[in-house]
Amino acid sequence: MAKKILLVEDDKKLISNLTEKLQAEGYAVYTALDGEAGWTLVNENDYRLIILDIMLPGVDGISLCRMIRNNPRSADVPIIMLTARGTEQDKILGLETGADDYIVKPFGLGEFLSRVRVQMRRPTIKRGLKQDALASGDLRLDLTGRRAYKAGKEIKLSNKQFDILSEFIRNSGAVLSRDLLITKVWGEDYIIGEKDKRTVDVHIRWLREKIEEDPSAPKRISTVRGVGYRFEG
Repeated sequence: MAKKILLVEDDKKLISNLTEKLQAEGYAVYTALDGEAGWTLVNENDYRLIILDIMLPGVDGISLCRMIRNNPRSADVPIIMLTARGTEQDKILGLETGADDYIVKPFGLGEFLSRVRVQMRRPTIKRGLKQDALASGDLRLDLTGRRAYKAGKEIKLSNKQFDILSEFIRNSGAVLSRDLLITKVWGEDYIIGEKDKRTVDVHIRWLREKIEEDPSAPKRISTVRGVGYRFEG
């Protein structure tokens, strides 16, 4: 039986071209022109891959991605996001929401099919809807008890340090901007000012003192100049 792919895209010409190429590869393609129709199809079939445009009418791609990840039926399905946006912040937002890959328009059909094949070859990642622990190297976080351990020994973290480290581990290898960290840790309604961004730097410095072998030459939390920080694990 052909593997099913759901393609949600409001550009009719693009959706026709991509559908033709995917069908030529042997996939069964289901399509929707807006987020609401896409959500209906998510609940009607089981897919091997979902491809979403971010700028969808009605329910946008980011919101739909969140809905897919919070749905037991589709929580583990790989997601590729398509978008005309190419900024680092937009890419981080898409990946943070739960996407597995991100393709910026305009793109070549060869690149597109290559990305699809990569996701099809990957084993399904069991994300699950609830998680009570995170781990990276010798670091482990007990999310229920909000306790942190390094090499089996408990380390004392403030609430903000614990939440920042949680975001880092969840997004290992990705660049997290100061604005994004503030939004995730302090809340979406928090008004971000320059002083607040410096506060993030202070928390990072304190966090490095607790998890780095040499805080003056950090290897786990690296600074990406002008953007934010990357957790290397």
